[in-house]
Amino acid sequence: MRPSLKEFKTKALQDPDVKKEYELLSPAYELRKQLIRIRKESGLTQEEMAKILNTKKGNISRLENVDSKSSPKISTIEAYAKALGFKIEINFKRTGTPRQPGL
Repeated sequence: MRPSLKEFKTKALQDPDVKKEYELLSPAYELRKQLIRIRKESGLTQEEMAKILNTKKGNISRLENVDSKSSPKISTIEAYAKALGFKIEINFKRTGTPRQPGL
């Protein structure tokens, strides 16, 4: 019997290298999930969102795609959020000691 996705994820994250990579990708994945959520909660398709933002559906698709190699500009995310009646907030959480120049 194949493990469930949850079981697979739990086992995979026991590997320190996998966990580190997962944590690096997590913010981008969460951002894209939130973009999709607020668009859908607003009752819009990607095509409708593209019309509002005066762009192409493919651009909205890439913006929301968790596998996208491109990183959207903050101004693009702000425009997307504003069009749906949201604003963005950015927070920083310390994960370790700051790096020193030359080290």
